[in-house]
Amino acid sequence: MFIDSARFSVSSGKGGQGCASFRREKFVVQGGPDGGDGGKGGDVYFLVDSNTDTLSFYKGKKVFKADKGQPGMGRQKTGKSGEALVLIVPPGTQIIDDNTNEVLYDLLEDGEKFLFIEGGKGGLGNVHFKNSRNQRPTYFQPGLPGTTKNIRLELKLIADVGLVGYPNVGKSTLISVTSNATPEIANYEFTTLTPKLGVVNVGEYSSFVMADIPGIIDGASDGRGLGLEFLKHIERTKTLLFTIDVANYRTMIDQYNVLKEELLKFSEELSKRDYAIVLTKIDAYYGEDLQSDIKEFLKSLNLEVSSKNEFKIDENLPYFIQDLIFSKKDSSKPYFVLPISSLDKTNITPLKYALYSMLGK
Repeated sequence: MFIDSARFSVSSGKGGQGCASFRREKFVVQGGPDGGDGGKGGDVYFLVDSNTDTLSFYKGKKVFKADKGQPGMGRQKTGKSGEALVLIVPPGTQIIDDNTNEVLYDLLEDGEKFLFIEGGKGGLGNVHFKNSRNQRPTYFQPGLPGTTKNIRLELKLIADVGLVGYPNVGKSTLISVTSNATPEIANYEFTTLTPKLGVVNVGEYSSFVMADIPGIIDGASDGRGLGLEFLKHIERTKTLLFTIDVANYRTMIDQYNVLKEELLKFSEELSKRDYAIVLTKIDAYYGEDLQSDIKEFLKSLNLEVSSKNEFKIDENLPYFIQDLIFSKKDSSKPYFVLPISSLDKTNITPLKYALYSMLGK
């Protein structure tokens, strides 16, 4: 089950109390104090592990506590320290203070481990309180309490390319034919209810990660549909791939405008991310002239049909790709606009190489 948020309290362990003890040996009369110190309370650590990709372990759990330290013992023996609590999370997890909404940590690197809360210090035994005026102290310190924090975990998937589009426009089919992902695919809206990640192989030794999120609809940034809940998962993506359905009852330009508007409402920074456009389901097009419709779409974006074809794009349909030989990449324009068919694999291989080039890998 994919869970991308969790809320709970976490506490470090209480330190063990010191010991009030006196030396007892044969032939030793009135031995001095020898009470040992209490053990330190258990610390709380976070560990980032790429072998997990969900926060489902934390579902339904409200409290996590590290072990407390053990009391000190006679003969100046220190109590055993409490066992540390290690909380394992996937890369891309944010730790947020649930009281102030402050982001405390942003965990990105696999294998990263850090101390989140230190355990309480163990109390001192009575051996520490012997002095010239009190040779037999009975006083010892209690252990210091652990620290409790109310936190919220938020997972934001890390990917190179994030798919953005209306429901049922072919995003899941696209990620299934380009990567190793196996999402549920059906001909109805909101088939995808949780984000999916797939590794796209380009040649034998190169790859990048693609993320598919539930479809965005008008008003997604205001909470309609499932878009708002999962838009956060494309915040970390390097580039966006707008998925426009040529067989949809909405026009291509209408789909594009709504997607751009919803992204801008959700995050101005995200709306400025490098992006490209794929025109999906060209095999299911039911209009009069697909070529004319694509040219009209390009014209509405102030783009011209390209003749450059370094990625071996099928030239039976018009397309656009930025020419970076004589100019720099223009982030205000899509890097490419490419008609594709996931069903008959039209332009799927060129798409992989174009995205790889766009990422600058």
